[in-house]
Amino acid sequence: MATGSIKKQSRNLGAHAILIVWSLIVLFPLWVMVINSFKDRLSIYQSPFGLPKKWNISNYGAVLGDGDFLIYFRNSFIAVILSLVILLVVGSLASYALANWRGKISRLLYFFCIAGMMLPIKIASIKLLELVRMFGLLNTIWSLIPIYTAMGIPIAIFILTEFIREIPYELTEAGIIDGAGRMLIFGRIIAPLLRPALATVAIYNLVPFWNDLWFPLIFITDDRAKTVLLGVTRLFGQYQTDWSKVLAVLTLSAIPVIALYLIMSKQFIKGLTAGAVKG
Repeated sequence: MATGSIKKQSRNLGAHAILIVWSLIVLFPLWVMVINSFKDRLSIYQSPFGLPKKWNISNYGAVLGDGDFLIYFRNSFIAVILSLVILLVVGSLASYALANWRGKISRLLYFFCIAGMMLPIKIASIKLLELVRMFGLLNTIWSLIPIYTAMGIPIAIFILTEFIREIPYELTEAGIIDGAGRMLIFGRIIAPLLRPALATVAIYNLVPFWNDLWFPLIFITDDRAKTVLLGVTRLFGQYQTDWSKVLAVLTLSAIPVIALYLIMSKQFIKGLTAGAVKG
């Protein structure tokens, strides 16, 4: 008994040690980014890892005082939020259909959808550029929304379909007996149970959507339609770069991602662990 307890404690200590080391590895770049955003350009090169001798908030003042960067934040926010909303609605409806449609065709459609997880969408950049130009969406943030939605559909269907299949079918049968249609059953019974899985899908896709530079760089050249990361390229000069302002912008751009994760963290963890323990 005592030997088993000691072994369990040693495993827990090993797991905690690994998690602590991993946390330090993850937090170190954030630490460097934040503290250097409060330094002037010369201080960054003198002491890149230490605390600033004099906290300089003028970098944030310069960034926030520049109206263009506020526009960039707004553009990124609109493109990402609308993409996530459309992704969650389309992904949940498609997953609901695939989870309840039994047959060879449904399995083929399911595997066809999740095959997109293995094929990076960037390989179709030239064709996507032609489509964006054909629909008149070039140089607008609206060109990014269908692209981001398509990027997230495979993982959304993969997570949500498996989650819906774990929901007892007796709940659906009870709704059918009460005379409810498929959409009413989805809205009243299935959708509320999907919140952990939806939070998982949202957070999983939030980071690549927000940090995407590839498609804005291809589709957008108008300053009024640029996103945050595309706008940051303005601060990179041919001979010198104002790293203090660059890091200030990146610090500000990380706030929405961190805030959303903190808000949805409980649901996110439930979504990740759903189905891991069988009763």
